[in-house]
Amino acid sequence: MNVHWWMAASYPALIATGIAIAHLPDDFPGLAALRDFHESVAMGTLVLLVWRIIALVQVLAERYSRRFPRLTRHWWQKTLNHAALYVMMLGVPLTGLLLSNSLAAHDVTFFGWPVPDLFPPDPDRVPSAYSLHFWSSYGLLLAAVYQVYEQRHYARAMLRRFRLQFDRHPSA
Repeated sequence: MNVHWWMAASYPALIATGIAIAHLPDDFPGLAALRDFHESVAMGTLVLLVWRIIALVQVLAERYSRRFPRLTRHWWQKTLNHAALYVMMLGVPLTGLLLSNSLAAHDVTFFGWPVPDLFPPDPDRVPSAYSLHFWSSYGLLLAAVYQVYEQRHYARAMLRRFRLQFDRHPSA
């Protein structure tokens, strides 16, 4: 479960830095460092996502090896919502890699370590890669907001627990 929260904490940073990168002029001082930070956090989140998918597949295999699920409307809705969310969580960093690799070879690093190129450089592909990354990012944001809405009772309970914990330990 901790992997979930590490990933959840990284997405606001990715969204904020992504919006800043998209709106800052190309000659803005520090833009390259901000882009490197954005790409590094994205690669870290992608690694956590792969780790989470492997763990979830193991848990689901264990659970459903004993008893097959009842294929109700609720089960299908929940399963398809999660599948769409995971597809988008994979799609956003992959379209980001497509965008970065289209701009220049060997451009992506993970906190200074080079990430291998998945796509060859192609300046003609940059506009479509930018659009894919832009729209998949907002699609993921929409899916995440919907997921929180669907889990609103759990989110309220967590917020209530956090507030109670905070009220018990006031700072002096």
